[in-house]
Amino acid sequence: MNSAGLLVDAFGRIREVVHEAVEGLTDEELTARVDPDANTVAWLAWHLTRVQDDHLADAFGTEQLWASDGWADRFGLPFPKRATGYGMTTAQVGEVRAPAELLLGYHDAVHARTEELVRSVTNADLDRIVDTRWDPPVTLGVRLVSVIADDLQHAGQAAYARGVIERRKSR
Repeated sequence: MNSAGLLVDAFGRIREVVHEAVEGLTDEELTARVDPDANTVAWLAWHLTRVQDDHLADAFGTEQLWASDGWADRFGLPFPKRATGYGMTTAQVGEVRAPAELLLGYHDAVHARTEELVRSVTNADLDRIVDTRWDPPVTLGVRLVSVIADDLQHAGQAAYARGVIERRKSR
């Protein structure tokens, strides 16, 4: 397996977990909290997809699908279009309300774009500097691993929250 194949596989695993966590949940279940300050499944799915869209667009010099493909308008969230979820308050987390189909539609669009972008990545590309605001500067390889790690953590959190929500419902 080459670098591109490894990246495609890793991002594909994120997509699988997101679908397992979101598919079939009602709007109420998507916005339920396992405790008063916990992130919701809807927010987690939205946030991890926004981060992937934002960070990969920046690293590859493309537009974010959030704005360019009208996802921001479809979601209609009360945040600036550049918002990805970082630093949001508990109240703001609760404002992310979207049906499963919309969350998965956006995620699938971002996933398809991600696959398109990473399929051509070579080993040499991984050393390309994509962010000079850090010391040391961030390479494409580091940025991609960072997005994969962050997204898998949030997808796992969404899957956990779904399990708690489903257990509560069956009691």
